[in-house]
Amino acid sequence: MNALEKPMPLVPSVSEYILDNFKPTDRIAVLVLNRQPGETTQRITTAQKASSPEFQAWLRYKNANGADIYVGMNALQHHASTRTKDDIEKISHVYLDLDHGGTASLEALENSNLVPRPNYVLNTSPDKFQVIWKVDGMTIEEAEALNQAMVREFDGDPAATDSTRVLRLPGFTNKKYEADFYVQVRTASTQTYHHRDFKLQIDSQDAPRHQHEEVARKRSGG
Repeated sequence: MNALEKPMPLVPSVSEYILDNFKPTDRIAVLVLNRQPGETTQRITTAQKASSPEFQAWLRYKNANGADIYVGMNALQHHASTRTKDDIEKISHVYLDLDHGGTASLEALENSNLVPRPNYVLNTSPDKFQVIWKVDGMTIEEAEALNQAMVREFDGDPAATDSTRVLRLPGFTNKKYEADFYVQVRTASTQTYHHRDFKLQIDSQDAPRHQHEEVARKRSGG
């Protein structure tokens, strides 16, 4: 298929994006971060409510007044009031944050046979991307190890591998930099993947590499 024959990528609305990634009854964390006054608000609510016109209007108001908007990518237990690993109900996504060399790294990923076609690609700022796969049947440990393997393979951000990570919610403006940037998303796949669909070498958390990295992290105060 040549470039002219490729279908146009789907661009979902914010509400469509939320409801495609979560069941309406899933409880999710929405993080509103305003760096200037140092205000952080986390709302844990159902995906149905987060996608409602009223909630979206509140997010647009906060975004217009300087706040960045994020969403946790794994649903939380129904009693959860915080966003910790113990609160996670199930792993529903793995992801990769391409924060430097973004375009080249994204091209390498899209041409690789080591990972399946991602469900979503977010353009979060110039030459920076967040890549998301919908998954099923993974443990927290498997998902985090896979996230780390993708970071090593595609030069991603190692800080964005934990299962409680929040990623940007598309359809809002990135307020982190001097110039605002509208966070855009495109749909690349509608499939849900399993661990076997990823062909990367997954290191054991007990391997010497990880022990060395942990020592280095502690020394650096990271």
